[in-house]
Amino acid sequence: MYKRPVFKEILRRLNEKKRFIQVLTGPRQTGKTTLAHQIIDEIQWPSHYASADEPALKDRSWIEEQWEIARTRAKNASNGNKSLLVLDEIHKIPGWSETVKRLWDEDEFKNRSVHTVLLGSAPLLVQRGLTESLAGRFEIIPVTHWFFTEMRDAFGWDVDTYIFYGGYPGAADLISDYSRWANYIKNALIETTISMDILLMTRVDKPALLRRLFGLGCLYSGQILSYQKMLGQLQDAGNTTTLAHYLQLLNGAGLIAGIPKYAGQRVRQRASSPKLLALNTALTSVFFGMTFEEVRNKPEVWGRLVESAVGATLANGSRGKNIQLFYWNSGNYEVDFVLVKGRKIVAIEVKSTPKSVNLPGMEKFSKEFPVWKKLLVGGDGIPVKEFLTISPEFWFR
Repeated sequence: MYKRPVFKEILRRLNEKKRFIQVLTGPRQTGKTTLAHQIIDEIQWPSHYASADEPALKDRSWIEEQWEIARTRAKNASNGNKSLLVLDEIHKIPGWSETVKRLWDEDEFKNRSVHTVLLGSAPLLVQRGLTESLAGRFEIIPVTHWFFTEMRDAFGWDVDTYIFYGGYPGAADLISDYSRWANYIKNALIETTISMDILLMTRVDKPALLRRLFGLGCLYSGQILSYQKMLGQLQDAGNTTTLAHYLQLLNGAGLIAGIPKYAGQRVRQRASSPKLLALNTALTSVFFGMTFEEVRNKPEVWGRLVESAVGATLANGSRGKNIQLFYWNSGNYEVDFVLVKGRKIVAIEVKSTPKSVNLPGMEKFSKEFPVWKKLLVGGDGIPVKEFLTISPEFWFR
């Protein structure tokens, strides 16, 4: 079975002398549970896996029961009293973080070696629990949507297939039947994520508005849209603060993001119109409602999908790497994406046609800000296929 590159990172951290709670967060259907079982098989410690996603109602006493199983297995182990405890969908138990903190601290005091991995598909809720109770005790490992290299290695996809069908491994076997694939994306992924990871877990006063905002983000992926224009498109009497909050929820669930404008000043960035971006191109393809062949024969639509694929790769590849993602514009000048790490700025333009092009936006941006690197993706620049194989970290070396 294919193992994601993050597998080695998880294994390395578990084998380190210093113990931390390893927290795997990310969207649904990105392989968190599979990774956990692969780790259990590989590490060969006495292990225990349990999920709070099962139908029976669970409370904090359930966590204590699972923890005690892991403690017993550590006590009876022949590997230096080590055991591995994996708790899946932990955020669904109210007050989970306080219980985990108490049990973890008890183990630290009594020198027990229960190594703990927590999984969650609602990163905002998991993060809230971690910061409220578990400061100094955890490390977060983002488990993002699958990248082109992963879908290529696991399923033999070429770059065009990835650009259209995106990075959902569970849907890979369905792409020969567009209707079946689209229904799977809509029902098993989009609807489940919105219903279970957002609406059921967080207070949302206008769920219909959140759903329409998600659809708008998919259709306009790669485009800058002011909050006022969004409200007009959504035909809702809401306010921009509500929309910004809903975008944050959708981003946390791994669906769409609102990329801020780079201005060198935090206040201006927060007030800027966002660039909408689907974090998996499958979401955009589904909302286009056209087959792969139909989209491939429409250069303008295909170009939007290519830019979304580049943006999603940058957004997902930047998570947990201290890299920030922006766009920039001034009047008629624009730079598609801006990566920032420390004082280094990387400006990126995306072109889906092979023609040579001028980049006036890039030149104007470079005059205003000290750019570390200027990149053209597509056209006569870096081929899209090559760019999608490169981690955002590489551009800062």
